[in-house]
Amino acid sequence: MKKKLISLVFAGAAVLALSGCGGGSGGDYYDGYYPEPLPPVNDGLTTLFLIDQDGFAYAGVPYICDSMVDWSETAPNGEFSFYPGEDCEFDFDGLVGNYNDDPYVDDIVYIVDDLDSGKGGIAYECASFGVGSTYGDGSFDYDIDDQCTFYL
Repeated sequence: MKKKLISLVFAGAAVLALSGCGGGSGGDYYDGYYPEPLPPVNDGLTTLFLIDQDGFAYAGVPYICDSMVDWSETAPNGEFSFYPGEDCEFDFDGLVGNYNDDPYVDDIVYIVDDLDSGKGGIAYECASFGVGSTYGDGSFDYDIDDQCTFYL
């Protein structure tokens, strides 16, 4: 009986001792200090998109910019990124070019922002076509299988 009583007292003491541990609302502690939020990251990286005349993305177009070590490809949504002031070279191998803005014959490529607004006035030079700047809608002239450098 005495052994049972000692075990019961010991168990009760253990329950009381452990009831203050864990499981509480530790997140409610407030010491009056909240750290300042971190500023948004703005490293100057700019993102544009290559799309066709129907608004579909030109995915998988190889490109390389000055800050890149290796060639990359435009993302499935046509996205490519660069730092302002960089030159970026695109390889339009497999595209028939844009001569007359004819969507039935030409592969028209537009450079647009995330709101599908054309980026006009971007100077560029293509290996076959020559030099120019993008039109107001973001389209530009280039030859079949051309390689073009854009001065972004």
